Amino acid sequence: MLSRVWMIGVVAAALAVMGAHAAHSERIKDVADFAGVRGNHLVGYGIVVGLNGTGDDNLEYTLQSVRSAAQRLGITIPAGARASLKNSAAALITAELPPFAKPGQRIDVEVAAIGKAKSLRGGTLMMAQLQGADGQTYAIAQGSLAVGGLGVEGHDGSKITINVPSAGRIPDGATVERAVETGFAAGEGLTLNLKRADFTDATRVASAIERALGPHSARTLDAVSILIPAPPDPSTRIALMSRIEGIEIATDTPPARVIVNARTGTIVIGAGVRVSPAAVAHGNLIVRIAEDLDVSQPLPLSQGRTVVTPRSNVSVEQEPARMFLFNPGVALSDLVDAVNRVGASPSDLVAILEALKQAGALKAELIVI
Repeated sequence: MLSRVWMIGVVAAALAVMGAHAAHSERIKDVADFAGVRGNHLVGYGIVVGLNGTGDDNLEYTLQSVRSAAQRLGITIPAGARASLKNSAAALITAELPPFAKPGQRIDVEVAAIGKAKSLRGGTLMMAQLQGADGQTYAIAQGSLAVGGLGVEGHDGSKITINVPSAGRIPDGATVERAVETGFAAGEGLTLNLKRADFTDATRVASAIERALGPHSARTLDAVSILIPAPPDPSTRIALMSRIEGIEIATDTPPARVIVNARTGTIVIGAGVRVSPAAVAHGNLIVRIAEDLDVSQPLPLSQGRTVVTPRSNVSVEQEPARMFLFNPGVALSDLVDAVNRVGASPSDLVAILEALKQAGALKAELIVI
């Protein structure tokens, strides 16, 4: 536990050194995106076949899907026929259509079982349509799955599962059939959206664009968007966008935040975190209970009996509470060093940070995820 806190301290101290500088240089392409240039999510339903007895077995919707697929291939399965489809599984298919993707290009797809299938290892996805939010088909998926998980089960019920064998991936498993209009060439100008809302960064981006392109070449709309006048010709717009993306700006330091992952105990402390005057006590209570037996043995030739008497020893030890004082304007590295000196575990550090926040001494936003 202590080593984990020490690692947090090392990372935090490094962030404190970097945070000593109010701003650092970044390219506009690293902090902002042009409106309209984005990917689109696709989803579909399909059947995975060729499984080694790890499929859905007798699920009704899987049987219906197999019948429909067989009918499209000219095979008719009697309506009353029952089949044990241990080698088939119903699956949900997801993919992301990149911006400017053209018909004929290939994209990766993710496949996950939605029924009783125990593993998709060795399976092949039958041809399936991938649709967008508008219900239109934008890609067709098919191919053999690459499954990273493994599941083995014995006849006595014992089993071993590694990772998630009920989900897999098909690299280049879908072919794009329809392009999506981005709309970046429409309108009187380009809109540049920051990835993180910040009034200071928006002003600095607009100023940097004006220095590179001339006066009145950029105008801030809010803490995220910057409007840039652009010619209607697409090729000229693309050249302008390429030039804007390469402009370097001095971005502001992020807001002071402490991020706590309650599930894993991971704690990330931003460089701008400060602590006002406060005192923190940290101590441990140790309770020890030991059971002993006292044996009373009678004298020889006496009428006495051997008696065994239990004896309990209970001791309570409390380590002295170690108190440390935060002076005004304590920085990130001082905070972590002080917590490390008392030997606090990550859970103790979370409790200390929450107490400081409740006391109003922690000058940062505490976010628990």
